[in-house]
Parts: sequence; C-alpha cells; structure tokens
Amino acid sequence: MREKLILWALFCLSLALLPSPTASVAVMSVDLGSEWMKIAIVKPGVPMEIVLNKESRRKTPVAVCLKENERLFGDGALGVSVKNPKVVYRYLQNLLGKAYDNPQVAQYEKYFPEHQIQKDGKRGTVYFKYSEEMQYSPEEILGMVLNYSRGLAQDFAEQPVKDAVITVPTFFNQAERRAVLQAAQMAGLKVLQLINDNTAVALNYGVFRRKDINSTAQNVMFYDMGSGSTTATIVTYQTVKTKDAGTQPQLQIRGVGFDRTLGGFEMELRLRDYLANKFNEQKKSKKDVRENPRAMAKLLKEAQRVKTVLSANIEHMAQIEGLMDDIDFKAKVTRADFEGLCTDLFDRVPGPVEQALAASEMSLDEIEQVILVGGATRVPRVQEILLKAVKKEELGKNINADEAAAMGAVYQAAALSKAFKVKPFLVRDAAVFPIQVEFSRETEEEEGVKGVKHNKRILFQRMAPYPQRKVITFNRYTDDFVFYINYGDLGFLDQEDLKIFGSQNLTTVKLSGVGNSFKKHSDAESKGIKAHFNMDESGVLLLDRVESVFETIVEEKEEESTLTKLGNRISSLFGGGSSEPSTNVTEPVQDEEEVPPEVGKDQDETVEKPKESVHEKSDTEEKSQEEKSEGESQTEDRKLDKEGSDKDEPQVEKEAEKSEKTDEGKTNGAKEEEKETEKMPKPQKKSKLSVDIGVELEVNDVLDPSSDDIEASKKKLQDLTDRDLEKQEREKTLNSLEAFIFETQDKLYQEEYLAVVTEEEKEEISGKLSIASAWMDEEGYAASTKELKEKLSELKKLCKAMFFRVEERKKWPDRLAALDSMLNHSAIFLKSAKMIPEDDQIFTEVELKTLEKVINETMGWKNETVAMQEKRSPTEKPVLLSKDIEAKLSLLDREVNYLLNKAKFAKPKPKPKPKDKNSTSTESNKTSSTDSEKVIPPKDETEPEDAKPAEEPPTEESKKEETETEHKAPSETEGTETSDNSENHLSDEL
Repeated sequence: MREKLILWALFCLSLALLPSPTASVAVMSVDLGSEWMKIAIVKPGVPMEIVLNKESRRKTPVAVCLKENERLFGDGALGVSVKNPKVVYRYLQNLLGKAYDNPQVAQYEKYFPEHQIQKDGKRGTVYFKYSEEMQYSPEEILGMVLNYSRGLAQDFAEQPVKDAVITVPTFFNQAERRAVLQAAQMAGLKVLQLINDNTAVALNYGVFRRKDINSTAQNVMFYDMGSGSTTATIVTYQTVKTKDAGTQPQLQIRGVGFDRTLGGFEMELRLRDYLANKFNEQKKSKKDVRENPRAMAKLLKEAQRVKTVLSANIEHMAQIEGLMDDIDFKAKVTRADFEGLCTDLFDRVPGPVEQALAASEMSLDEIEQVILVGGATRVPRVQEILLKAVKKEELGKNINADEAAAMGAVYQAAALSKAFKVKPFLVRDAAVFPIQVEFSRETEEEEGVKGVKHNKRILFQRMAPYPQRKVITFNRYTDDFVFYINYGDLGFLDQEDLKIFGSQNLTTVKLSGVGNSFKKHSDAESKGIKAHFNMDESGVLLLDRVESVFETIVEEKEEESTLTKLGNRISSLFGGGSSEPSTNVTEPVQDEEEVPPEVGKDQDETVEKPKESVHEKSDTEEKSQEEKSEGESQTEDRKLDKEGSDKDEPQVEKEAEKSEKTDEGKTNGAKEEEKETEKMPKPQKKSKLSVDIGVELEVNDVLDPSSDDIEASKKKLQDLTDRDLEKQEREKTLNSLEAFIFETQDKLYQEEYLAVVTEEEKEEISGKLSIASAWMDEEGYAASTKELKEKLSELKKLCKAMFFRVEERKKWPDRLAALDSMLNHSAIFLKSAKMIPEDDQIFTEVELKTLEKVINETMGWKNETVAMQEKRSPTEKPVLLSKDIEAKLSLLDREVNYLLNKAKFAKPKPKPKPKDKNSTSTESNKTSSTDSEKVIPPKDETEPEDAKPAEEPPTEESKKEETETEHKAPSETEGTETSDNSENHLSDEL
C-alpha cells in the first residue's frame, strides 16, 4: 500500500511539473558585435534560421537613437546619426564593465566627442548624460538593443521568445561578462549561456562537418577580425567516448590570442581623418571640418563605404553632397593610400596568431587549416600578411564570415533548451585569464617571533577548460578569516592591455561562523574549511558555498525494512536531484575537483586531492550499497513467496523440507565459518558532517548594480517600450483613419457602390467624410489615439450597410454556382444509390430518404429566396445571404460524404461455392442442409461440466422457427453471388 501511495504522489508531482503546452518553445541567439548584431532562431519546423530585420537585412547595426519622445534602432538610428550624432549611441562594447579611468573610456570620448560621458559616483563606472531627465548607462542602452533583438525574433518566429544565447568576445573578463548579463536582465531576457564568439564559430564549423571528425585530432585555427577587435583561436576536433551518449564529436579550445583594438573600425577612423584632411586642403570653407560633429559623422559613413569598395577595387571616388555649409566634397582614394594609412595596424595582424600558438604550445605545422572569420578579413592586405604569417598555401574561406557565430550560438541554444533534441556535440571552452585564491595566516618563527605568511593557490589556470567546479580546503583555520579571489599571472598581456583590463582583484571573501562550528563539534575530527567554486557555462566565476566539515564515528543502526528501502529508492529515482544537462551542454571536466597546493608551499593548508566531493559517495560505495539492498530485497521476496506457498501448496512444502534436511549435513561447515565471522569486530563507520559558513562578498573590480538599481533600470526600459508601443498604435490608427476617408470617398463614385445606395445615403456619407477630412487637417494629427479610434469607429458604423450590400452582391455568383453544382452531384449520387439491387444494397431506406429530403428542401429554398431577392431593390437589405448559402452547402456536403464513407468501408458479402450443372435436386437439398448446418451448428449431446441447467424442451413453435431458419440460409448464401458484380457497378456509378 505504501509503495502505491509513493508512486501515485510522484506521478502527480511529475504531471504538475510538466511544461505548459502553450509555453514558448522558440529560442534565439544574438551575435553581439561592436558594430553589427546578427540574430538567429530555432523553432518547431524552422531549424537554425537568420532573422531578417524590418528592412529585410540579415544583420542589424548596434545603434540606438534616443530623442525626447522617440527611440530608433538599427538602420533608422544610423540615418539619424548623420543629421544629429549627439542622440545616437554606438560601439557600446568598449564601455561595458569599465571604470571611468579606463583608457578605453578616454578613447571613446576621443572617437565620439559629441557625447557627454559622466562618472557614476556609486559604482565608479560611466553613463551617458543627454539631459537631466535622460541619463543612461551602457548596460541600459545594451538592454534596449537586446530587447529590440528579441522583438525582431518574435516577429520572425510569430511567437514569444525569452530564452537566448548571447556571444561575447573571448577576452571579456569577469566584470564585462557580468555587465552583459545585467543588460539582458534589464531587458527581461533569460540567458541560457554567454558563449565566446570564437567558440560559437568553431561549433558551427564542426556541426556541419560532423562526418569528417574522427578519433584523430584535427587542429584548426580561426582568425576573426571584426569591427572592434581581432582574435585567433586554435580548436581541436575529435571524437570522444561519453557515458551517456556513446562516441560523440568534441571541440576543445586549445589556444587563444587577441588584440582588443585591432579591427575594421580603427581603419575606418583613419580613412575618415584622411578624408577630413583632404577637405581642409581644398580650402572651400574657412572652418575646420573636424570641429563639426555632423560633418565628421558624414565622413565616417563615407569612409566605411569607401573601405568596402577598395577591398574589390584599386581606387574609388569618395563624394559627399553638402558636407558642411552646403559645400560638396569629392576626392579620389586609392588602395595604396588606404594601406599606407593603416601600415602599423597591418603589422599587428600576426600578433594574435603567435599568442594562440604560445598558449596552446603548438607549432604552425600542427595546424591543418586557417579559416577567416569577420568582416575586416576581407581587406586584401590583411589576407596577404596573414597568409605569410601562417605559412599556408591558402586561407580557408569556407564558412560564412558574418553569420557563423550566430548560427553556432543558436545551435547551442537549441541544445540547452528542453524543447528540442539535437545531435550531441561536446564543447570544452577555455578560460583565457587565470584565477587564484590568496590568503594569509600567522606563523611562529624562531625565538617565538610571529610572522605572516602569504599563500597563493591557483584556482583556474590559463586555458583551463570550463564549466568546472573546484574545492579549496583551509586546514589551519579554527576561527573566522578572510581570503581573496584575484586574477593570476597576466604576464602574457602587454602594458596597454593591462591598463584596459582593469582591476586584477576580483573579490574579498569574509567568513563568519567558523569558530562556532568548531565549538559545536568539538568532539569531532575537523576536515577543514571547504570553499566550493564554480565557473559556469558563461565563464562567470561563482562561490557556491563555504562549509566546515567534520568527521564522527557513528553506531550502526538496524537495517531498514524492505518496504522502506523500496520507497527510498523510488524517491531517489524520481526526485531530489537536478535534471540532467542536455547532451550538448558544455561538458564539465570534473564534477568537483580539489585544488592541490603549489609545489614548495605549505602542505598543511590543504588535503589530498579527493576522488569525491564532500557530500558525494564514491561510485564503488554506491554500487556496493545498491547490490546489498538488492540482495536484501531478493531475500525478503523469497520469504514472502515461501509464506504464500505455505497456505496454498502444503505438499510442495513437505518435499522442500525433506530436501533441506538432506542438505543440512553439507552446509554445517559453512555455517560455522559464518558464526566465526560474526564474532569478529566490525570496522567502525565514519560519518561526515558539514556546517554552512556565513559568507560576505566584497567586489573589488567593478561593483554590480544593486537589486533596486536593476529594478529601476527595468522600469525605465519598460516605460520607454510602452511609449514606443503607444506611438506605434497611434500612428497605425492615424494611417487607418486617413486611408478609410480617402478610399471611401473614392468608392462613392464607383458603379458597384452607386447601385446599392440611395441619394440620401450618399449625401450623408459624403458629408460625414468631408467633415472628418477637415478635422484631420486641423486637429487630427495632434489628437490622441482614443479620439482617432472613436472617429474611425463612427465612420465605419455609418458605411457598414453600404459595404455589406456590396460584399453580398460580389459573393452571390460564386456561392450560387457552387450550390447548383452540389445539388446536381447530390441528385446523381442519389439516383445511382437507388439503382443498387436490393440484395446488394448497402444504404438503408432512411438514409436515402434523408438525403432526398435535404436535396428537395435546398432546391426549394434556393428557388424561393432567389425569386424574393430579384423582387427587392438593390438599396434594400438583401434576403439572399452568402452565409445561408454556405450553410446549405455544408448540410448537403455532410449528407453525401456520410454515404460515400459508408460505401467506401462497406465489406463485400462472401461468394458461394460454384454448383455442378448435373447435380440433382437431391444433392441441392443436401448442400443447402450442409450450409444451414454451418450457419447454425447442432448442439452436442454431451454438455460441458460448467454448462447451464437443462432448458425446457422445445415447443412446436420453436421447431417451426428452426425449420424456417434452415430453409432461409441457403437462399441467403445464393444471394451473395452477385454482390461482387453489384459492388463494381456501384463504384462505377459513384
């Protein structure tokens, strides 16, 4: 009974936890670049598709225009940037997670002097100040961009979308990654994962070349030069064996090199300055064009166009109409001029390649292919220098340089979503920056002098795979203490990169409750203070928990009953644990790994590397416990079976007892050995106890916004969204009202409308439309949405009768023709059905009469209604309605389809055996009697034991009925001979 209750409760719980069928199942990815973003979705029936924006383009500029009462995105914002660059915000990636004194903030101010950047006194970061009312942080503006991307995805998917995977540059540190997550939170977007853009590209490349991946490692380098930065990544592809999914392909990031400031945007800025100098040299204006932000925005836009053209042409003419003071600008630019401007930038092209090789400890000979990614790799000079640096015959161009990251990210999104099942592809990403834990403790030196010893423990080494969990154990602390989480050795970065990197100190961790835990468990053996760290799929480091672990000796308890164990095992199967990750989720290296001490350091501050985590048992121990419980349950089952057999089969029990007595002599020796074993002392069982320790975190790099700040930003963004929706609704209503007025005024002069309205109606409608048109010119464009809707509703109500009469007259010809055709076919079908011979008839008389009645009633209704309509004036309300015709059509169609389906599934009657022509009437009688015997089998003289009591003897009437049945049987059999022919005839008729 208990097992049934447990199973029933678990079944109800599982039903309650099932997702709603109306929930959103589509997922999206956003390849968030510094200049462009690409959006991709996966939804049922649409596998991996790039989302088109409102201009039907496959990529959208990362730009936001913020005016007093208007907000524009993408191409619309870019259009405004030329006219009013002060209200358009772009290239936000360089400001995310940056303090005000970061060099990239000063660089941004140099590139875009029209923006007023202020310091956030609370967090030390930056924000844009347009006015006292309009102040936005980079995270808030990025949240607007992400919300806009979700809107595009929802329009494309035609359903709500909330789950997303967002790409970030691989060199983003902890503060920058947290800033992207905060922006997504402000936008109300659920981030399944932040995936490095180079990893997303590698995943997309591997997914479409799954068949080429085998157990032999293949090393591929992806060289990605985008608008703002350049990255070189070495990836190893090979198949590996997994516990759950068998042999599956895997990609592992082996080495990464990057240059934060090398990209196409820097080239465009130099070309912009070159064009500005050309304009000043022409001396068409006394003013310096550099001091005019609007003119510089125009030059930047033209520089971007010229750079693109020079990738395919040797020279091109740059020209801008009305650059400044209505002065046109025109200048010739050659590819050699452009390459001369960017000579020092091209010299930095091989740098990321060398860094990636050093990080992976590989040589160029081990790299099989170098593949180009990113728009800036289309510059011919970049390809020339890179080809020379990698010493290959050619560079790979076999992936979409713009969309590869978005497509790889959306594949990962589908794998992480529970709504889709994708082929597993294991991903092992790598942490670019090492992270370590630092702590100090007092030590006693010679002559009783106390000193302080500073210790460092590497938590995640450079290029360490993640997601991964780590545990650090502190053995020498018995009271509250403090430790620090910082970045490790960043010697591979140059001085400029170190300045851009920001603070190398991440978090100060203050522990409380350590001393109380030791006092509470003073009789137990301490196993140290364990800090559990987790670097998740997004590359963000988290301190899960800190606990004080003790070990005590416990007495053995009595074994649980079989029913209790069964219930516990069922509970462990269905609940209590987290759901298993998707087969494509980035595979962790270990569930939880103990961090060993550094060589030469104090060995007392750690324990040996455990094979299991604090709260987990080893696989061997779990297996032995499962085997033991299974054996005990089998023993209990045997006992229950034996007890049941005692009652039902006593003879079998006696035979079993005899055989047991015979075998007693053989087993005496074994029993004595068991008794001796029981007398031996059993090993003591040890139990581990853990006490949670209080943790206070103090962020040292960039402070996160508080929960109140996050909520305030969400409200600010939602208010802007509501304002945009209100504006869109008003514009839509205004356009509808204008269109209705003009279209209706035009219709009043068309013949089909003039035929259905009286002169009075025409004058009334025309007058109202004229009044509405005049109101639109005077007040309509300033009216509220509510007023516009009321005016539109009033006009539609006035013209409703006229539109109805016109629409009905348009529908009559087609509807009446369809009804005539249906009546004709129904009559033919009825006639054919009546011609079927009586013996072969598959339709009942009631069915045929019903169809005939429907045909006659429909025919009569049609003739009568059409005659009535012809007598009425076109300006009157019609009596012949299209909906009534459709109802009659539906009724006829239903009746005919019912009979057709019955004929389709009717079984043919069995054929009789062929008769011999020379057979006599006597033989015919014998055959008939034989057939009758087959129909009604004779009763057996001997009835079975469980038969019913004897029935009354048959009366004379019952004997006559039996005789009549015997005579009828052969005639029915003969009648089936023609069933086949009649059925063929019926099908021909139909």
